[in-house]
Amino acid sequence: MEDLIGLLKIRIRRGINLVARDTRTSDSYVVITRAQQACPILSLSLSLGRHFTSLNLGLFDLRCLISGEEFRKVKTGVVRNTCNPEWNDELTLSITDPNIPILLRVYDKDTFTSDDKMGDVEIDIKPYLECMKKEFQNLPTGTVVDRVQPNSENCLGNESCIIWSNGKLVQDMSLRLRNVERGEVEIQIEWLALPGSKGSRHEVRFIPLLIGQCLP
Repeated sequence: MEDLIGLLKIRIRRGINLVARDTRTSDSYVVITRAQQACPILSLSLSLGRHFTSLNLGLFDLRCLISGEEFRKVKTGVVRNTCNPEWNDELTLSITDPNIPILLRVYDKDTFTSDDKMGDVEIDIKPYLECMKKEFQNLPTGTVVDRVQPNSENCLGNESCIIWSNGKLVQDMSLRLRNVERGEVEIQIEWLALPGSKGSRHEVRFIPLLIGQCLP
């Protein structure tokens, strides 16, 4: 398995002036993928187990085997009958290499045919990760620590601010869709560091992977 750097939480807020694929409107949803990445991770909690049979004089070791899907493709729900959808969904990707592109695609949901494409963008997280190397603990909440300007590489529709907010670092983005006539998608990204991972030196938040307890 590749070395895991951390998790990236992506809040998909809304779409603005998306193209209409169903006469005058669309039933749109967002898919986010991490290209060429295969890094399985599962976040879960265990409920109480009872009445296990002891084979060792009252003492035993309990092992749980659990499998899960890889967090390399995630998607929002479908918002119907609008070209200005408000998803307000939170998606999470596992990250092993910040240089591998994060791809965001918008689709129109169809019942009897293949879903129509409504544009795509790449999410550039490198400026955000550079800010993660700095110390912000003494800054007041709401402080803008960096500003990222639109260019031909980052798909930004306007200036993007990286903000220290309530003890965590977030970046708001308005992304201009490519390969389509018009449309933007507003998102926010937040880094979730994992204990012992390469990206945990400047942690924003820990995510427990597995906590198990054997009770009598």
